[in-house]
Amino acid sequence: MDAFSDQGFHGTPVRDIARRVGVTVPALYYHHANKEALLVSLLETGVEDVLLRASAAVAEAGDDAERRLRFVVEAIVVHMTGRTRLAALDSELRYLAPDNRRRYAAMRKQVEDLVTDILRSGLAAGVFDVDDPDETSRALLGMCQAIPRWYRPGGPLGARDVAARYVSIACRTAGVRTTSEVSS
Repeated sequence: MDAFSDQGFHGTPVRDIARRVGVTVPALYYHHANKEALLVSLLETGVEDVLLRASAAVAEAGDDAERRLRFVVEAIVVHMTGRTRLAALDSELRYLAPDNRRRYAAMRKQVEDLVTDILRSGLAAGVFDVDDPDETSRALLGMCQAIPRWYRPGGPLGARDVAARYVSIACRTAGVRTTSEVSS
């Protein structure tokens, strides 16, 4: 992960990866067919973590669509800030062979579908005001996926600060009225 993060997929020699993990190149190839298989493993680890966090957030939030959106966005942002280097590898998916890219895209689509379902249910319940739940979902996820490009642990904003700000942005994007709007 660190090698790909530091040097990019194409810039990382397999020999460097083996050295970093303390094994020989043949030992590395015993566990992974090739360098792409290493990247696939890391990408799948990242998306599985996001999906687990988001699914747990939905379960914890119950039936309230606004609460589910808040919890899911917070869970995604906590992943993006807590596992920044892993999350940043998503930009390397362009180097995957078509079959691997399709499989990974299907895994990512599960996260997108989860957010889209929340938006659709909130729209049907009159909680959200969005023109297109599919496009809004992609916009919200794109916003979250950009976090690893700028976020640095130990920087001026902590993970919870970023999560609170992104939850607020997500709620505005979904058309949720804030408490101050309701009271005025």
